[in-house]
Amino acid sequence: MTRSLRDIWHHAWTSVLVELSAQEIRWLVSRHQHISLLEKRRTTMIVSRVRLVAALFALLTPLWIIVDVAAFPREVWLPLVLARIAATIAFGLITLLAIRMRSMGDAYRIMAMLFLVPTVFFLFSYQHMAQFQLHGIQQAFSTGYAFLPFVMLAGLSIFPLTLAENAAFVSPLLLMQLVAGILRLPVLDWPTFAASFWLMLLIAGVSVLAGLSQLAFIIVLVREAIRDNMTGCFSRQSGEELLELQFILARRSGSPLTVAFIDLDRFKQVNDQFGHEAGDTVLIGAATAMQAQLRMGDMLVRWGGEEFVLIMPNTTPAMACVALMRVRRTGLGTRPDGVPVTASIGIAERGHDEVDDWRQLVEKADARMYAAKQGGRDRVIGPCCEAAAE
Repeated sequence: MTRSLRDIWHHAWTSVLVELSAQEIRWLVSRHQHISLLEKRRTTMIVSRVRLVAALFALLTPLWIIVDVAAFPREVWLPLVLARIAATIAFGLITLLAIRMRSMGDAYRIMAMLFLVPTVFFLFSYQHMAQFQLHGIQQAFSTGYAFLPFVMLAGLSIFPLTLAENAAFVSPLLLMQLVAGILRLPVLDWPTFAASFWLMLLIAGVSVLAGLSQLAFIIVLVREAIRDNMTGCFSRQSGEELLELQFILARRSGSPLTVAFIDLDRFKQVNDQFGHEAGDTVLIGAATAMQAQLRMGDMLVRWGGEEFVLIMPNTTPAMACVALMRVRRTGLGTRPDGVPVTASIGIAERGHDEVDDWRQLVEKADARMYAAKQGGRDRVIGPCCEAAAE
């Protein structure tokens, strides 16, 4: 079984990782550098699945009361029934609470609550039933309670979690099994316990693999949905969503948010003189050159044609001017005739320009870009760098 599990891991990751960049592979390990769009989609998926599972358990948990009452004497089933009623109420509350969950922190909390309820129920029922000498069909039904940790570990597989997040949720479940063993230490069957614990580790491994695989596929799908196929920049649709999210975050925290509107100079001439294929090559070269100079956290969006929008969170206009002048010094590639590619750039900043939403911010930057065009092209216009040109 160990060899089969190893083969499953190898096959899954050789087929998935080849589609991921080095940065995206790091996203599988930790959410530390996840982009906001990936975080938002993952949050929605986790919360919706918590609601589904909680609602399902809220319906199924009380149904087992019939089995408990039929199989066990009153001193056994009465505490179990009360515990099931409490668990049902808890699952119902989780279903309702999940409706208002919006952030990744909320997703963590509601998911922890979902797993806490069956954990407490398992520890209680395990210790409670250990007090009685059960035989025959009663013993068979009581043994079924011992499988709850296995079900919980298997349930982790439906959530797209990182490796670190999987470890955070798997560890308490394994610890719970150890605690259950300690509670029955005087009568514990060690070979059976060791075998069941090893099986739990195998199930945990498969669940972690399933969760990471889901996350990997989400990363690939998000990348394909949000990226411009030609340049690799964010598409306009995803760029608008990014701008909205960053504007909200900047307004809440009072931090600066700078946007640069970048338009390649005389690009129409390239298409007219050398053809659209040459124009595509120039676009790809310019986008590659800009992306190579971006700082961590900056986001480049292909706005349309030869226009790009650079989103720079936590960046003042002065810092943006320095960064964009560095991009211009490095260069944006060359045209087919050997002439350097240049750009006219307009900069706007949320606080300085006193705008009310991200659309106004882009309009301000766009207007300054046109001023740069009218001023002779190949220059940056914005707060702290008025008409800066080399």
